[in-house]
Amino acid sequence: MPLNHSVYASGQSARIAAENGLLARCTTETPANLYFSRAPVPQKPFPMNETPLNASRLGKRRIGVLTTSRADYSHLYWPLRELAAHPEVELGLFALGAHLSPEFGSTLNEIERDAIPGLEIKARIECLLSSDSDTGMAKTIGVAILGLADAITAWRPDLLLLIADRYEMMAPAAVALALRIPMAHIEGGEISQGAIDDQVRNALTKLAHVHFTSTPAARRRVIAMGEEPWRVHRAGAPSLDHLRRSALLARPALEARLGLTFQAPVILAAYHPVTILKDTTAEADALFSALSQAPGQLLFVYPNADAGSYALIERAKKAAAVRPHTHIFVNLDPIAYWSLLGQVDALIGNSSSGIMEAASFALPTVNVGLRQQGRERARNLIDAPAETAAILSALNQALDPEFRKGLRGMENPYGDGTAAQTIARVLTAVPLDGLLIKQPPPLPAESRNVDER
Repeated sequence: MPLNHSVYASGQSARIAAENGLLARCTTETPANLYFSRAPVPQKPFPMNETPLNASRLGKRRIGVLTTSRADYSHLYWPLRELAAHPEVELGLFALGAHLSPEFGSTLNEIERDAIPGLEIKARIECLLSSDSDTGMAKTIGVAILGLADAITAWRPDLLLLIADRYEMMAPAAVALALRIPMAHIEGGEISQGAIDDQVRNALTKLAHVHFTSTPAARRRVIAMGEEPWRVHRAGAPSLDHLRRSALLARPALEARLGLTFQAPVILAAYHPVTILKDTTAEADALFSALSQAPGQLLFVYPNADAGSYALIERAKKAAAVRPHTHIFVNLDPIAYWSLLGQVDALIGNSSSGIMEAASFALPTVNVGLRQQGRERARNLIDAPAETAAILSALNQALDPEFRKGLRGMENPYGDGTAAQTIARVLTAVPLDGLLIKQPPPLPAESRNVDER
């Protein structure tokens, strides 16, 4: 069995165990049953005289990159291209989570089709439970740690690059911490109070040693968290590099790719579970009620693999079965998705793409509910509470030609499409010696006078 010793389950454990000669056990009797097994790995004693621990091989800097889904891979694409082309970098990719899930489109195939020269997929970690619960999310982190511990130990990169705020990213961060591998993190310092992503993002910031933020305010926020300023670089959002460097599809080519003809108004819906809520789909009733009354053509894209995603997928399928001119896409490759942002009349939902990328197209966006609360916004965004009437009112405003006309010439606060160059420049030059040891920030004068209790 390749570097993929951890198995997710819900009906697949027995098959996987039999095929690979492994042992499988059931840990609970809940709907998120987790079966797993690991082949024992001989452990070498820690070489006390090995200095530094992560010394480069063959004179090249070894950089590992983590990707868990279609979304973060699309953000990482141009940084990967820049790093892979660098003559002094040995680049390896660790793919896990939804990338290996047939239910979410098996997007690992997309990475393999891209075949970026100089990039090698070092491990494919099967860890996503076929579950729709928060318990399944927690177990997914655990299974990912088991697989990544072996895979990252085997390759032992000099640096590990993580991005954004997906809960699965807690697994590589924990492994790198234990293995004393410095981490770089992209898109720290942002805010999304309606999702556990907010806590994940902040945790990754404190675990990382080099930071790439999307906005100046995000950079200041990371520094305010105690990170040394020299470690924190404002790069912009790397997803915007597609808009400058990738060839987007014209309308006829996009229609052919999607297998449909656009019928105005075209509304793109990108909606995810609100993971900070006990009921992660509590706000969905109002959204789907509003969409049932919305005009024109409706295009759904699949939600993230979070607790509640299966329920949202079923809601979308039921809507498509009764609402004319409604289509669902399991996965859209980055070029198709960014091209779609340039062709539709409005975006609705609670996706960060409505905030970070849609602004570059001056695309009117209706942001529904709590999930993106606190994020920096451009003029294209219309916030609406999770109430049917409010959502319909905001959508009518977004579809008003005068509103879109007023967005002409707007700027996107998340960057100008040059993030990949900044990320590659810093990662190839930052000194590795001493990178693990952070200096604590000085305490404010007033805090030193507070009585300790």
